[in-house]
Amino acid sequence: MEIKWSILWIIVGSSIVTVLPRVLPLMLLSRLQLPDGVLRWLNHIPIAVMAALVGQELLMQDGELSSIQDNVELLAALPTFLMAVLTRSLLGTVVVGVISIMVLRLII
Repeated sequence: MEIKWSILWIIVGSSIVTVLPRVLPLMLLSRLQLPDGVLRWLNHIPIAVMAALVGQELLMQDGELSSIQDNVELLAALPTFLMAVLTRSLLGTVVVGVISIMVLRLII
C-alpha cells in the first residue's frame, strides 16, 4: 500500500486544527479563576446552542419559514417541552417526543 504524503499532511493538519481549539482553552482556563458572573454566563451557552438548533429545525422547512397549521414537529414539541420542564428527565422527554410525533403522524 502506497502512502501519499499529501493525504498524510492533510490528516495531520486536520488533527491539529481540531485539537488546538479544544485543548488550548482548556489548558489556559484551568489555571485561571474565573469570576462568578462569567461562570454563570458560560452556563447558558449549551442551552442557547440547543435552542438555536431545535428552533431552526422546528420552524424551518426547505429553507423557508413553515406554516403552523401543517407543522407536525412543532405540535409534537409542545408536550415534549412540557415533559422536559416538569420532570427534567432525558429519557422521559425522548419517550414523550417519539410517542407524540408517532401519534400525530398517524392522525394527520
